[in-house]
Amino acid sequence: MPLYDYTCRKCAHEFEALVRPGTTPSCPACHGTELERLLSGFAVSSEQTRALNLKAGRKHLEKDRKDKAMAQYEYEKHHREEH
Repeated sequence: MPLYDYTCRKCAHEFEALVRPGTTPSCPACHGTELERLLSGFAVSSEQTRALNLKAGRKHLEKDRKDKAMAQYEYEKHHREEH
């Protein structure tokens, strides 16, 4: 069973799907079947793709760090208001 990347033309959600022969995948977000099959990037490995993946990972970690810091700030603020 091949694994394909898709984007939904209705809601623009991107996802992966295992496609069995004779079946048509649907969007997990809106259940639409108007899909565009994307080129998979898993087979491509270069210095540029590794650098882009590293940059994306760092950006994701930075966002998580900021979200955790904001949650801690809100918790402390709420705690101070109660006491």
